[in-house]
Amino acid sequence: MTRTSTEAIVLVGPMGAGKSSIGRRVARELGLPFTDTDTLVVRDHGPIAQLFATQGEAGFREMERGAVQEALARGGVVALGGGAILDPATRTDLGAHHVVLLTVSPQIVKARIQGARRPLLADGDDPVARWEAIVASRSALYAEVADVTFDTSHGPLALVVKDIVSWARHMREGRGIPANGNAWDALSEGTETK
Repeated sequence: MTRTSTEAIVLVGPMGAGKSSIGRRVARELGLPFTDTDTLVVRDHGPIAQLFATQGEAGFREMERGAVQEALARGGVVALGGGAILDPATRTDLGAHHVVLLTVSPQIVKARIQGARRPLLADGDDPVARWEAIVASRSALYAEVADVTFDTSHGPLALVVKDIVSWARHMREGRGIPANGNAWDALSEGTETK
């Protein structure tokens, strides 16, 4: 895997995991620019719910792919939409970047997604059950691209931000993942590395 001079710290994971809010804070701590691919899609094409309604999921994913390419080319800290990893080209592109998977439990995500306008959760009466099905269908893809995993279910998000910043600085110094595969002491116990 070849890293580039514009390598980014990329946050992936399911909706409600906190990619945008955590990404913004990580970028601020590291003094890097922050890009949210959903924001780029909205900027260029309009509201996501409207895009799903008029273009369907396939049309939205094409637009999202362009936003992903733009964001990765910028470098810095990037938050991908939850389904961006469905695109094989995106998964390939992520090999040149440092990828952080954010996870969250169904019990916690319920409060985070309640009342949100998320097109993929609009079908059915139980948005958490729909969320769980989506996460289950994508979990192998998230694991495929992730260099490290942080759970956002418990404790203040500031601790997750601190742990990601520590990990990113470690990666920036070129030390990579320890040979024994264990997370180093600066990272929380809710962290996994590969």
